[in-house]
Amino acid sequence: MAPFRYDIVGSFLRPQILKKAREQFNEEKISLAQLQEVEDECIKDLVDKEKSIGLKAITDGEFRRAFWHLDFLAELDGITKVKAKAWSVAFKDHQPKAETIKITGKIDFPENHPFVEHFKFLQAQADDKHMAKLTIPSPSMLHLITCVRAEQYTPIDIYEQDSSLYSDIAAAYKKAVKIFYDLGCRYLQLDDTSWGEFCSAEKRDAYAERGFDLDAIAEAYVSVINEIINDKPADMTITMHICRGNFQSTWFSSGGYEPVAEVLFGGCHVDGFFLEYDSERAGDFSPLRFIREQKVVLGLITSKTPELESADAVKARIEEAQAFVPLKQLCLSPQCGFASTEEGNLLTEKEQWAKIALIKRIAEEVWRDAE
Repeated sequence: MAPFRYDIVGSFLRPQILKKAREQFNEEKISLAQLQEVEDECIKDLVDKEKSIGLKAITDGEFRRAFWHLDFLAELDGITKVKAKAWSVAFKDHQPKAETIKITGKIDFPENHPFVEHFKFLQAQADDKHMAKLTIPSPSMLHLITCVRAEQYTPIDIYEQDSSLYSDIAAAYKKAVKIFYDLGCRYLQLDDTSWGEFCSAEKRDAYAERGFDLDAIAEAYVSVINEIINDKPADMTITMHICRGNFQSTWFSSGGYEPVAEVLFGGCHVDGFFLEYDSERAGDFSPLRFIREQKVVLGLITSKTPELESADAVKARIEEAQAFVPLKQLCLSPQCGFASTEEGNLLTEKEQWAKIALIKRIAEEVWRDAE
């Protein structure tokens, strides 16, 4: 049952033919229908590769998106995508295109949201041995981007009380979960970089100076997620992926999980956590002592650089983690996707698949006698 012993976060490097097609579409040289034809073929090819390498969860690689999060959030009712002077957080080297979102009306999940058709196409590629995995940004990201990161945020009238905003965000996501479930989705992942920010002492200090109580916000985020989780069908798995930024192999925050571990690991009802653990920026495993029954997918293999990790070193770290979480609750994956934005990380497709093959090989060896 998902998450699997060897798993993936979701995004993959865009093939050159897809990058070219999107560029032509943006220049109005091809139609949306022509772009979608290229996307369809590239996704079919990706799924074939995912199946052939032995993955049990398949994704569409986020091939239809420019960003891992904005494409979903901007299509919600009440949300508008806008240009910005700069990205909402500063990465260490490269900077993404300056776009963001703002709240302009009552938030809801429309039945004609583009991701509905996107998932239908992916689900059609699934079979008895391969489960379609859908990745969407966490509800926390909607609030974080529009209300916390935005330095000039002024609530619209209906959201003068935070409780009303959180309530509508939860309702929109519950509606989305039901729609995706009815389409066959049994594996949903909430991608969430808010916790990576809340782990950073530097960012915590900066937000505190602006008057934010991050501990209270963290509790509110967990409450919203739990409200969504508590309504999901029993045969649906919902996980959360946490990282500290992933744009063209760079990042935007550092810090171990300790500041959020108790409220998040101890209080959030997701079925599993995909946790960044590929560098010292993520800290040690001790915050995992707050994990309860959730599975923990250790992101020990980096998606940022092409060099292959030492299998023995990865196995040693899995053994370290067992001081806090039993082996039966542990899994292995990359620390993030390979292309959180359409630009992708700084490695080749061949190197990307070598990373996946390494994860599978290590997992099969580690859990050979544990199943």
